[in-house]
Amino acid sequence: MAYFVLFLGVCFVLGALAVASNPSPYYGVVGLVLGSAAGCGWLLSLGASFISLVLFMVYLGGMLVVFVYSVSLAADPFPEAWGDWRVVAYGAGFV
Repeated sequence: MAYFVLFLGVCFVLGALAVASNPSPYYGVVGLVLGSAAGCGWLLSLGASFISLVLFMVYLGGMLVVFVYSVSLAADPFPEAWGDWRVVAYGAGFV
């Protein structure tokens, strides 16, 4: 169980890093969902199942609305992915 909680913590940090380091909203939402799911799983492992479910629904519901709005404004035909050198430099800077 301790390894699973450690795994969820690492996934949460990687999700936050993916959101912070990627300038494209298309790929940033993947980090948002990963970080949110890992954080809610962490709360679930602590025994707060109702809080975890409510947080997951409210947080993702609100943030995905913002994501759809930002995607509609940023019509980029070739978004920067995680393999681009700028995104890798951002991630290395945050680490």
